[in-house]
Amino acid sequence: MSGTTENRDDGTPTVVKLGGSCLDDLDGAWWDDLARLGRERPLILVHGWSKPLKRLRPRYGEPSAILRDRYGNQSRWTTPEVIDDIKAVSAELGEEVLGRLERRGVTAERLLGSDGLVEAGEGERWWWRDKQLVELENLVGPITGVDPARLKNLQPGHTCLVTPLARNAAGQEVNTDADRAAAALAGATGATGLVLVTDVAHLLIGGEPVRRITAKAAAAFRDKGATGGMRKKLRAADEALARGVERVVIGSAPVTDLLTARTGTVITRN
Repeated sequence: MSGTTENRDDGTPTVVKLGGSCLDDLDGAWWDDLARLGRERPLILVHGWSKPLKRLRPRYGEPSAILRDRYGNQSRWTTPEVIDDIKAVSAELGEEVLGRLERRGVTAERLLGSDGLVEAGEGERWWWRDKQLVELENLVGPITGVDPARLKNLQPGHTCLVTPLARNAAGQEVNTDADRAAAALAGATGATGLVLVTDVAHLLIGGEPVRRITAKAAAAFRDKGATGGMRKKLRAADEALARGVERVVIGSAPVTDLLTARTGTVITRN
């Protein structure tokens, strides 16, 4: 792979998910690199909110704030109050991200996924609490659709920042996983690349960094060895590749370095 980004002038977007746990650690040079890329091609950014949410209310960092379903999947226990808090921290975070880009010559706008962009299905209702499966109202749902027409101004020099909330069939605003939302957006917009920016440099298997891996091998590790946030990222990678995205990259470096495979872990279909 060459040292420049691929197909930079064909209008194909690149989707970048910014992990909520790493946003504070991205320095000026990282944002300079992202702005250069944004001037060359359309960018869709999807942000997480884990660390800002915990700063707002420390109880969101407690084990009781996380639910595990009957299949072993984890999810934040989301009530209407949590949705309001997510929107509050996301608005502040969005203002910061958009400001950083605009100071570097890239215009930007923030979009709520729940404003017609992202649709969600019915969420799981049975969750483990105190070693018992109980039925709980949890405003979380799997993504079932994306309307790319909502991204009206997608072009080089203008970036869309998406807050990954969604709207379900009952009209409720629900929480979604940001990595999987980024995967759905990448597939719906025909993106060739999805970059998952996190606080680790590579996927590690057996303590060793992995530079390149196939979707099949990544899925096998996800089901047998991956835990926590990396398990979700590998699931998102598999979904993005299944939707036609050419490659998914996981890492903590500038986006250009990740897209050109100078660092990070590249996941491909074959």
